[in-house]
Amino acid sequence: QVQFVESGGGLVQPGGSLRLSCVASGFTFSSSIMRWYRQAPGKEREFVATIGAFDGSTYYAASVKGRGTISRDNAKNTVYLQMNSLKPEDTAVYYCNAARYPNSWSQGTQVTVSS
Repeated sequence: QVQFVESGGGLVQPGGSLRLSCVASGFTFSSSIMRWYRQAPGKEREFVATIGAFDGSTYYAASVKGRGTISRDNAKNTVYLQMNSLKPEDTAVYYCNAARYPNSWSQGTQVTVSS
């Protein structure tokens, strides 16, 4: 059974940083492209970042480029998202996902950016 467990969210002031983690199970993590998405209140879920399976290549949405860093630790079946210079518009529930299982979602982790 494909599962994702996200953590690391919380309340942070504008300009602050957070490191989100996602532990995956139920599939071969090391050969899977991994992605982060987010969903703000009243909005559709949107793509944030992706990381390749073998070359570790990364790609970011324009809204987080330069402020976000996606990384992975295949030994721990974990993908990370480091977010810096957080803005109120980054407030959302953040989800991770494997490209080969696009319909598998978990509960996500809430990020709230507010003073």
